[in-house]
Amino acid sequence: MRVSTGRANQSDNRMFTVVVEAFGVRRQRQAERRFTVPFGQLQGLMQSIAQTGGRISAVLADDGASPAPAPKANAAPSKPAAVSHANVPVNLYKPKDPFVGTVTDNYSLLAEGAIGRVNHITFDLSGGDPQLHYVEGQSIGIIPDGTDANGKPNKLRLYSIASTRHGDNLEGNTVSLCVRQLEYEKDGETIHGVCSTFLCDIEPGAKVKITGPVGKEMLLPEDEEANVIMLATGTGIAPMRTYLRRMFEPSEREKNGWHFRGKAWLLMGVPTTPNLLYDDDFNRYVSEFPENFRYTKAISREQQNANGGRMYIQDRVSENAEEIFSWIENPKTHVYMCGLRGMEPGIDEAMTAAATAKGLNWAELRPQLKKADRWHVETY
Repeated sequence: MRVSTGRANQSDNRMFTVVVEAFGVRRQRQAERRFTVPFGQLQGLMQSIAQTGGRISAVLADDGASPAPAPKANAAPSKPAAVSHANVPVNLYKPKDPFVGTVTDNYSLLAEGAIGRVNHITFDLSGGDPQLHYVEGQSIGIIPDGTDANGKPNKLRLYSIASTRHGDNLEGNTVSLCVRQLEYEKDGETIHGVCSTFLCDIEPGAKVKITGPVGKEMLLPEDEEANVIMLATGTGIAPMRTYLRRMFEPSEREKNGWHFRGKAWLLMGVPTTPNLLYDDDFNRYVSEFPENFRYTKAISREQQNANGGRMYIQDRVSENAEEIFSWIENPKTHVYMCGLRGMEPGIDEAMTAAATAKGLNWAELRPQLKKADRWHVETY
């Protein structure tokens, strides 16, 4: 391996190009890949490449300076592009002693002609001891008022958080949810979900029992140059909204001091255009950050796939398979999936076909991504 890291006394802002051979599996192992990262990320990148089977042939300093000792590539491998779980709050409030929050806002997210009912609901978290706080990608529990058919208190339901750690008001004392009212037929009768109906009907000023936060599966990497692919259906958009606000909302970028410089790609599935959630915000991010954000929609009742059937999110994955896997081959890329559990088989089938077309084995690759903290799934 040829190594040039420049002068050892330079600052950590130095940039390095890592030349990799045999990266990936099967036929892709013959390809040479190059990754450019700052010095502070060099160690993690090299460990990531080693864990995924790549062979580093050279590490080059962009300034062309003379060689100096490089980070050890054969160190015990850590999880590449790891998501930091340090200082992530968990279970600050439990079901036996929940926090009581106050509803500050509750409004519909749907345009006229949409199917169903989906609301954006915000709660004031002020006054807690400890303060109920959270990070992007976590969930909270809601205990609806009332009792069940057996006279026992209604059970807790978990919901993905739809606001960043700073809240929609940027003051760090609120949390927002994106809630679809559950509705189904049973014995000829329309049944509505207990907790989802409770939330969609709730009025500002009402008190709500809240637990959590919980979850470390869907956390964003701390690397500002990470790439993020997001696959969402319906209210599975909630965590994706938190990521995208953190990445691209100007007030958020100023507040958190975290300036995303990687690439983000949202693939969103809904039945109709009026069912698109937070669509105006996402279109604005595309306009303001065209080099960093891509937004692809699958609107099943309005668009057709290549076979003339309804366009689902897995069809968009198939259409963009080559580029998606080009992203995945980069060890700085993370994939997030959120929505109804029924979306998983279709996504898995699409990824399998896409991988096969590139000479890859998805059954081998997916566990590798999961082990490397790069494949994140939250379905319900």
